[in-house]
Amino acid sequence: MMQTLILVFWCCFAIVLYTYLGYGVILGILVKIKALFPHSSDTKEHKEWPEATLVICAYNEEKVVDEKMANCRTLVYPEKKLHILWVTDGSNDRTNELLANYPEVEVLYTPERKGKTAALNHAATVIRTPYTIYTDANTMLNKNAIKEMVSCFLNDPKVGCVAGEKRIASKELDNAAGGGEGLYWKYESTLKNWDSKLYSAMGAAGELFAIQSNLWENMEEDTLLDDFILSMRIVQKGHTIAYCNEAFAIEDGSADMFEEHKRKVRISAGGLQSIWRLRKLLNPFPHPLITFQYVSHRVLRWSITPFALFALLPLNILLVCLNAGIIYLIFLILQLLFYAAALLGYGLQAKKIKNKILYVPYYFLFMNVNVLQGINYLIKKKKGSGVWEKAKRA
Repeated sequence: MMQTLILVFWCCFAIVLYTYLGYGVILGILVKIKALFPHSSDTKEHKEWPEATLVICAYNEEKVVDEKMANCRTLVYPEKKLHILWVTDGSNDRTNELLANYPEVEVLYTPERKGKTAALNHAATVIRTPYTIYTDANTMLNKNAIKEMVSCFLNDPKVGCVAGEKRIASKELDNAAGGGEGLYWKYESTLKNWDSKLYSAMGAAGELFAIQSNLWENMEEDTLLDDFILSMRIVQKGHTIAYCNEAFAIEDGSADMFEEHKRKVRISAGGLQSIWRLRKLLNPFPHPLITFQYVSHRVLRWSITPFALFALLPLNILLVCLNAGIIYLIFLILQLLFYAAALLGYGLQAKKIKNKILYVPYYFLFMNVNVLQGINYLIKKKKGSGVWEKAKRA
């Protein structure tokens, strides 16, 4: 029995270590090795820019319409080449009324709210430009974002999708929601950049990404992670996702941990849903590198790793009780210290006391708990519905 417990313990530890540290180390090494064999780059300055459509899906976003449009007007791109399309299905506030003040905007609207995925499917019916850029109403883009993303397509015809960088407004780094989310996205941005340099980024974030319009594929309306499903289906077709950190979207962090919890649970449920809908990517034979990146960066986090993480503590306690060795006592002490730090971080954020160091273990455990809760969310989710409640931003 002890030998079995020891084997299971080390397997769980290896999975957790690989998911959150080992893959990043291996990925970084592979990227450095690849850099030793440079290939010619077609990067150049483009005199003729193709037409592109900026799609903004919005549900009751009257508070940010004017700010978003002011941001759109700062974007550097030939004026007649960039089309702005708002899809406001189901909105019953002043969103459409405010958008009427902007003659350069095309608005798609139906009174029924079916969710963001249905809105994206609706938008695809009217897009006629070769490239489409997607962004959220509450995120602000840097002025060269469109040019930087379109350049990625023009420089490499194999690129079917371009993932922009998501950044959390620095003013929110003082609370557990904004601070934890900000650190998480810095780590994610590094992995996405390395993934892209090795072969392809593993998915795009809905705050800012672009696709070749002819690669669009209508998604099931109950899709929870439309950005991820859409971008990874483009990879399935033999194209790559380029990561462009010169194009970025800035948004505020979640207002508090309750709002962040709603967002994380939905994302976790969407991740589990995505694993099934993208199951062909789990077959390593067509393209082993894609499977390696996809499983390492995405699948493990949304499936096995949270279970392995939370199994470590009871397994560790059993091994200590069975006198398995001093190493397990050391591991147990370290685990208890980590959980104590997370608990302290939880207490501090509840009292709104700032401590970025203790927010890290708290947010780490918080993310993994939400993966487990995402299973329940997915089971209870109304079949066929893509409607979900937005998390409030600070």
